[in-house]
Amino acid sequence: MTTGRGKGYRRPRALSPLREHLRDTFWFAPTAAMVLVFVLWTGASALDAALVRLLQEHRNFAEVDELIRIVNDIKPVVSTVSSAMMTFIGVVFSISLVAVQMASGQFTPRVVRIFVRSRITKLTFAVFLATFTLSLLVLTSFESEAEARRVTTVPFVQSVLTLLMVALSLFLFIAYVNSTLRLMRVGHVVDRIAGESLRVLDRMPRGEFDGSAVGPESGRIGYAGRAGVLRDVNIARLVRAARGQGVVLRLLPRIGDFVVPGTPLLSVHGSEDGKGPDRAALRYTVMVGVERTFHQDLTFGLRQLCDIALRALSRAINDPTTAVLCLDRIVQLLTVLANRPLGAVGHPDGKGAVRLVQDVPDWADIVDLAFAEIRLCAVGSPQVTRRIMAGLDDLLRIAPADRREPLLRHRELLARAVQLTVPEAERAFALEPDRQGIG
Repeated sequence: MTTGRGKGYRRPRALSPLREHLRDTFWFAPTAAMVLVFVLWTGASALDAALVRLLQEHRNFAEVDELIRIVNDIKPVVSTVSSAMMTFIGVVFSISLVAVQMASGQFTPRVVRIFVRSRITKLTFAVFLATFTLSLLVLTSFESEAEARRVTTVPFVQSVLTLLMVALSLFLFIAYVNSTLRLMRVGHVVDRIAGESLRVLDRMPRGEFDGSAVGPESGRIGYAGRAGVLRDVNIARLVRAARGQGVVLRLLPRIGDFVVPGTPLLSVHGSEDGKGPDRAALRYTVMVGVERTFHQDLTFGLRQLCDIALRALSRAINDPTTAVLCLDRIVQLLTVLANRPLGAVGHPDGKGAVRLVQDVPDWADIVDLAFAEIRLCAVGSPQVTRRIMAGLDDLLRIAPADRREPLLRHRELLARAVQLTVPEAERAFALEPDRQGIG
């Protein structure tokens, strides 16, 4: 079976396990920063020794005395930095962890991912620890000898470098506080989730392939790795393995599914003996983890937006305005997907023959994810029901005729639920479309 790559086809890039591990951990950036600052201090120490030696060779002892006076004036500052920086780090990050805990409790635990993967957070922590390490190293370079003719080094460059690191730490502290405060604002969190979701949509290939054209199934290959959430599929490796065997493979679980050893992973099509690629050829073709990521996951952003909206509609929080804010972004994402081909994606090899079929959620699945749970929880909140009606009406005007049925179904179910639970005098108001809910 041969097909063209299709206009605009871009094979999704594989997710680097090492890169993903480093982004999900907090140890690498601070460790690398401390190693780097040690190397930097070594160079600055050698430069200070060379500078003093050069001045002594030219008998510029007055200049050496001036350097000694300057570094003696800076020494109390360096000493203060070394004693206060670690305490400062502890206090700042303790407060930050409390803020993150409050945000995860108010919105969804998934927002912790934003904090952990934040570059400004890791950079700030790294620079703080690097400044503390550098100040300790510089203190070891101060000599008790004050005679210009006999001193071997004067940590002038090291002291200046420490002051520059302190200044950088202060600027990063301001940026870090701003970033952490934005994490506590629901508008910023929702905007981040929507932005990452839109980037995923731009990278995903369009589902224009007829999955029924691959022919009858001749065999299946089970998953043999550790249990976890399917986070990534190495498309290039799977296509190469299928081409080498002369078959078509179909990925059975979707990105974001939880798989355990023995779960059917791939179905084999076009094999006369029912055999597919061997285990060696399929090694490192899938990646699992403890939680979902945005990489290749079309619906992860919608799942997070729905989680925030559902928590806002709970009786413990009762914040329908946040739910409306989430619905704004949900409608935005559905608007982008309304005219986009969805369903099975065929990944071709270099000659244009489809070798891997990957199922992605279709339009009905996405609409159900976007509205089903929120609709069930929003019946008693006219602000949210009015926003849902407005969003469905907007999508009905945008979506093609063959995609209106799921939208009409949710509209009818919402109207029926309101009629059953809302007093008659308030039904018309609760079902009136309004993009701001009630305003």
